[in-house]
Amino acid sequence: MRPAAFRNFLLLASSLLFGGLSAVSQSFSPSLRSATGAACRLSRAESERRCRAPGQPPGGALCHGRGRCDCGVCICHVNEPGVYFGPLCECHEWVCETYDGSTCAGHGKCDCGKCKCEEGWFGEACQYPTHCDLTKKKSNQMCKNSQDVICSNAGTCHCGRCKCDNPDGNGLVYGKFCECDDRECIDDETEEICGGHGKCYCGNCYCGSGWHGDKCEFQCDITPWESKRRCTSPDGKICSNRGTCVCGECSCHDVDPTGDWGDIHGDTCECDERDCRAVYDRYSDDFCSGHGQCNCGRCDCKVGWYGKKCEHPRSCPLSAEESIRKCQGSSNLPCSGRGKCECGKCTCYPPGDRRVYGKTCECDDRRCEDLDGAVCGGHGTCSCGRCVCERGWFGELCQHPRKCNLTEEQSKSLCESADGILCSGKGSCHCGKCICSAEEGYISGELCDCDDRDCDKHDGLVCTGNGICNCGNCECWDGWNGNACEIWLGTEYP
Repeated sequence: MRPAAFRNFLLLASSLLFGGLSAVSQSFSPSLRSATGAACRLSRAESERRCRAPGQPPGGALCHGRGRCDCGVCICHVNEPGVYFGPLCECHEWVCETYDGSTCAGHGKCDCGKCKCEEGWFGEACQYPTHCDLTKKKSNQMCKNSQDVICSNAGTCHCGRCKCDNPDGNGLVYGKFCECDDRECIDDETEEICGGHGKCYCGNCYCGSGWHGDKCEFQCDITPWESKRRCTSPDGKICSNRGTCVCGECSCHDVDPTGDWGDIHGDTCECDERDCRAVYDRYSDDFCSGHGQCNCGRCDCKVGWYGKKCEHPRSCPLSAEESIRKCQGSSNLPCSGRGKCECGKCTCYPPGDRRVYGKTCECDDRRCEDLDGAVCGGHGTCSCGRCVCERGWFGELCQHPRKCNLTEEQSKSLCESADGILCSGKGSCHCGKCICSAEEGYISGELCDCDDRDCDKHDGLVCTGNGICNCGNCECWDGWNGNACEIWLGTEYP
């Protein structure tokens, strides 16, 4: 390269370099600052004028409100997701419209937040062809949602693609089939989206930290740690990775990526009923192949069927009534409510737990354990769910010593409730511990201050027989969850 041409090349490269970096750092603008840290040569008015979009009056937003003005140069900030760029921070790489999961529908390029469509395509997301070769019938068929409604009655069909109705130009109605309506997120009082305290997705508010409610209108009154604890599922995940934790409550993600509504529920979003269907279809009732009941995403098969989706028939010479009668024994429920009845035989669960056994699963040695897992208080042995106490001990869990080293006053002082009543007036005091009245079997607690009738029931059983009623709340055994311990989350039934 000749010297003159080389000098011209260097000058051109230098000018491009300084021009391209002018929106990044003031140190690259030698014409405005003589050195790093030196005073700006521009007046404040001139500096702000250079940072303001053309046509904006004095006092208008500088750098489009996305950065700060430093000696006529915009320094774009990144306190929101994505990256702002451009001489006046006017561009954002995430704001281009998408269609069916593709930016600019795959028929254009994103340029500073706007789609530049290829020839033959138009629309905000380049989703509409300029010439349509489809018949009207075919076009309408392509615009139908899973309920066979064209554009969800919220738009018009254009060559097999929905054009959503947004008369105000706010874009609140959107989606491939116009199935999302973010107007549902507008707070009636403040007229703000999600009350200004959350983000709206497909008509549902996802609230920011410390706020909850359908429109994020309520402020949270518990600590973030307590909120996280309440939202933690049995497998240790926040809302089972299927929802958002808001003020200790899980808001389950009930929008399926396919556009159909999901069946995710549970206190910690631990249940997904879609797992019970061979092919997921929200509008089909084909749960468990039609041969079972879906319980928190797991199929409980009817007699004569087995498999993950109850898809395999099982031959049995007994009728369903005969099979259940054999499994009941002296209990009111098949397998005492602790197992699965198949062809007149009980399979006790949880699978592999030897504490539940018997011909009709009538023995449950878990009932001999206290909340800490101690069997018969360490002072007895368990026999078919009942404690046989050693000499010198008595009680349902062998928790009371027959001999006491406390004085009567010392004993009574340990049995008095805050109001000074001995064992809440519902029991007697023995060696500093309350023995609740046997006539009222539902009374429990250290001071006989709990009413176990408050515990939830399922199939007529307190805590479904899968947990201990502790002061009106079910304490579930391992593998079980739910207000009444009715949901099995462990390994599959055998």
